[in-house]
Amino acid sequence: MIKRPIHLSHDFLAEVIDKESVVVDATMGNGYDTVFLAQLAKKVYAFDVQEQALERTRQRLEEVCLSNAQLILAGHEEVDQYVTESVRAAIFNLGYLPSADKSVITLPETTLLALSKLLKLLEVGGRIAIMVYYGHEGGDMEKEALLNFVRQLDQGLVSAMLYQPINQVNTPPFLVMLEKLANC
Repeated sequence: MIKRPIHLSHDFLAEVIDKESVVVDATMGNGYDTVFLAQLAKKVYAFDVQEQALERTRQRLEEVCLSNAQLILAGHEEVDQYVTESVRAAIFNLGYLPSADKSVITLPETTLLALSKLLKLLEVGGRIAIMVYYGHEGGDMEKEALLNFVRQLDQGLVSAMLYQPINQVNTPPFLVMLEKLANC
């Protein structure tokens, strides 16, 4: 069976994460990615602007007895204020927090700023997975801004791939995968 984009994102990141890795969950949401990363890495920095996301993530981490994640109530664009060491991997889930206020969404300007900062922090060989959910107001604008940003990345420094369903109705989420090839 063909993998859904979210499953492929986890496989893509798991290939480079080990018990010495520092990783970032740029949009912790319900905590599933934070738990996934915490099971593999030494340290997870997880960001969200909603207290509800921190509480859900804290509960999920406690349920599986993981304590190596730092939950940060701040936007991902502030990543460099909290993360000073090099990063092996990061994940974004763009859109809104399911079962929460759908007017609180990720925004192109903060997402691209966070992505720029993470690319600087990323180790050579490190990876970033970006799940793009765009079936909401403002989602198309963020999707286009992200794709334009990624298209302009120097192919000698960053490899960029797109994994997307092409025969599904509505606005199926898709995955952008980045791997850092060299420092500038």
